[in-house]
Amino acid sequence: MTKDWFEEWFNTTYYHTLYKNRDEKEAIRFIDNLCEYLKIEPNAKILDLACGKGRHAIHLAKKGFVTTGVDLAEKSILKAKENSVLNVKFDVHDMRKTYKKREFNFVFNLFTSFGYFKNSNDNIDVLNGVAQNLKKEGLFVLDFLNSKKVIMSLVASEDKHIDGIQFEIRRHFDGANIIKDIQVKDQDQVYTFQERVSAFNLNDLNEMAEIAGLKIIQTFGDYQLNSFNETSSDRLILIMKLSENN
Repeated sequence: MTKDWFEEWFNTTYYHTLYKNRDEKEAIRFIDNLCEYLKIEPNAKILDLACGKGRHAIHLAKKGFVTTGVDLAEKSILKAKENSVLNVKFDVHDMRKTYKKREFNFVFNLFTSFGYFKNSNDNIDVLNGVAQNLKKEGLFVLDFLNSKKVIMSLVASEDKHIDGIQFEIRRHFDGANIIKDIQVKDQDQVYTFQERVSAFNLNDLNEMAEIAGLKIIQTFGDYQLNSFNETSSDRLILIMKLSENN
């Protein structure tokens, strides 16, 4: 059976090599801003959905929250489990399924970890799972890219050399998805990978949320939690709660 692109790509060392210089300080500041805005109380239970190697879940745990990180990439979870921080645990889990029903005060899905699936029903399944994981008064934070700005400013071609490995990156928009084709040249070996994210806009996400029994209550456009502008904002960050009939 053919693996989805994310099952293959996220489980490679090349993925972590390519993105090892991401601005983690900015990510930590965002989480701090988010926690302050949400007024998260000590010992609140947080689910970090698609947590990768767990750096952000670990930061949340250090702030005193009871944190669980889940991800489909087994190698990432094994790396996350090497930490020695209290209040955090990690599991391999498919975010299209409910993890623990009515267990969490907050569910976070951060840094564009949504919209990966070819079948639109899979994306709705993620939101259904979120709705099931949340306690009745819980909140969901979805941090997504601002698709309109990304498409307008798409860099078609980029080459990087990192740790002796050559990455040839080609980007395009196919009318529905923002696609990044990645060719990796490592000594005499050549590998090809792809990243594909659905170019959802605010209206798309709102429609899917409603289907899953979630309601958007706030939107932000960047990690400083400024207002969202479809043309100029770097991000589309949504705060959701369960609908009254959920």
